[in-house]
This record gives sequence, structure tokens and C-alpha cells, in this order.
Amino acid sequence: MAGELVSVEQCLDSHIPEQELKEVKRILYGCEHPPLTIPENADKLSKKHNFEIKGYRISAAPEELTQPRIVRVGVIQNSIVAETSAPVSAQRAALHQKITRMTEAAAHCGVNVLCYQEAWTMPFAFCTREKQPWCEFAECAESGPTTQLCQELARKYNMVIVSPILERDHIHGDTLWNTAVVISNTGYYLGKSRKNHIPRVGDFNESTYYLEGDTGHVVFQTQFGRIAVNICYGRHHPQNWMMYGINGAEIVFNPSATVGGLSEPLWGIEARNAAIANSYFTCAINRVGTETFPNEFTSADGKPAHKDFGHFYGSSYVAAPDGSRTPGLSRTHDGLLVCEMDLNLCRQMKDRWGFRMTQRLDLYTGSLSAAIQPDYQPPVVKDMC
Repeated sequence: MAGELVSVEQCLDSHIPEQELKEVKRILYGCEHPPLTIPENADKLSKKHNFEIKGYRISAAPEELTQPRIVRVGVIQNSIVAETSAPVSAQRAALHQKITRMTEAAAHCGVNVLCYQEAWTMPFAFCTREKQPWCEFAECAESGPTTQLCQELARKYNMVIVSPILERDHIHGDTLWNTAVVISNTGYYLGKSRKNHIPRVGDFNESTYYLEGDTGHVVFQTQFGRIAVNICYGRHHPQNWMMYGINGAEIVFNPSATVGGLSEPLWGIEARNAAIANSYFTCAINRVGTETFPNEFTSADGKPAHKDFGHFYGSSYVAAPDGSRTPGLSRTHDGLLVCEMDLNLCRQMKDRWGFRMTQRLDLYTGSLSAAIQPDYQPPVVKDMC
């Protein structure tokens, strides 16, 4: 990761005069959210195991008849640990150990709902198109070793955990899925949400492993609010975000794996825009580091074969329904971002902007139903003069 910019925030802090910095951040982030105090035991863990912790508070307006609905959400971005040439069991065990430590830090910070990055138990090996050994990382969503670990952690810390994995569906022909498993704060397997949109761009050849998910836009009612999971590439599709909002989500996680040369200009926009358009909180999570594989692969672009994707740029952040967002985590280091949020802000923004009241689903239902027909003709008015 030599030569990579550590973070936009660090760059701003280093180069913009203090008297102007506050206004710059207001313009970039919507408003300045006050930082949370990081407990000493969490800070010690982060220093010992070399990951950063940032925390912010997003408030809502006080109300006379409704108490604040305060929830602490955490997101984790991380690099892999063992080399991609190491045994599968060693790679997964090392990641289990790393994330267990970071989850403990989240617990010390009072996190109620924690989400890990996409396919967190493995390198993002789908670029290789090789089936071995990467398919060996797949495991049962309901009872696999990663789910069992998350159940233990959820019970121990009274924390809802969202765990995105490569799923092996033993019931339906041992097929693979890109799946987020949701564990309740009591350790109960609450359900799963599969990736709705699969990329077919550059090195992201994921359709050679799994196809589009079949779980729709499920929302999970937890003790800490209604949550949903829009996995990675689904963030490029506004209708995907919209359906989670229609189904009542208050917090939508976007666990991702994306590299700087492909998507970074979009990263700070899409989850934030979704939060605005759908009046909920969004949590954008990207992995970090450069993952190098044993065998070269090509991208069908005429360029030389290579052994890595490029740099996963981290930069995980939380966006609020009022259009504001937190600063991001580092582009180069493991990190835990904690955000204390008042879920009343979702309803307050619906009242203020009226987006749900004015969205005209009836209009688009008719238009979309017509557009998918084989004999569809777009209603284009042509100038015949």
C-alpha cells in the first residue's frame, strides 16, 4: 500500500488552514457531527492490534411526545491476514481471530449492531475465476463455523451481527451465493439476505461463482431497529435501495469490496444519495489492502495478466437521511467506525421532505410493467418537421 493516500480527511487536516477547515467540512459532510469518546479498553485494543477507531454522533431534533431512539452502529473494514497461498483453514482462522478482536473493541464502544465487510472470511478471489481452492471458503449460512462464531459473539456482547459470507446452499444442489447472515443480539440465527445484483465488469467476474440472489429485499426487525443489507454492487441500482426503504428499513448496510481504479469517484455519492432519497441511514463498508493471488489472471481488456485486483480503498462511512455523513475511515488501514444515531431522524426527514408521500409508485409501476414487455415502445415524441 506504499504510495496510497491514507485518507481525504488527513489530507484536509494537513493542508487547509484551521479557520477554513470547519467550513470545508460543513460543505463536504453536510454538518459537523461531534466525535464520540473512545473508551480506554477499546483504544488499547486498537493500538495493540493496529486498527483505527473513529466514532461520531448523529442527532435528531428533540420531540415532546417521542423519546429518542438511540442506536450505536459499528462497521468494520479490514485486510486479509494470511497469504492467499496459505491453507484455506489457516486463512479463515486468521480472519476469525482478527475480527473477534475488533468485535470486542466494538463491544467496548457500546455498539448494538455491527456489520462486517463483504465476504469477510476470505480473500476476494472471484477475480481469478478459479474454483479451487476458493470455493472451499463457502459454508452453510445457518450452521457454518462463521455463523457459529458470530452467534457466540452476539450472545457475549448483546449485539446484532451482520456477517457477509460465501454461502454453500446444501439444500439446493450445493449452489453458491453471496450472502449476508443476520444474527440477533441473543445469538439466534435471524435470517439471510443474498446479493441482488452481480457485477460483470473488469476483474469482478462473480457470475462464474454465483448468480443474482433470490431473497428479495428482506428487512430484519431487531431490538435495535429495522435493518437491511444491500450487498456491494447493488449500491449502483437506485431501485434496489428504494425497495429496502419501501419495506421499512431504518438502517441499510452496504458491505462491499471495490478498488480505487474502478469505483472510488462513486463511493461517497451512492450510499449518501440513497440515505437522502429513502429517508434512512446507510452504512458503506469497503475492505482495505491489496490481495495478491498465486496465479495470474486477465481482465479481457488486452492488458497484461496480473495477480491482484488493485487497492481496496476502505473509506467506510455512515450517511444520514438529512444528507449529512460522517468522515470516512482510512484508505489504507483496518478500522472500526462507530456511529451513534437517533432513528427518529428517519421519520423527521420523511415529514420535512415528503419524498415518500410524493414518490408516485403507481406511476412507475405502470411504466415499468410496460417497459419489460417484448413489444415495448418507448413513448418518445419525434419532431416530424
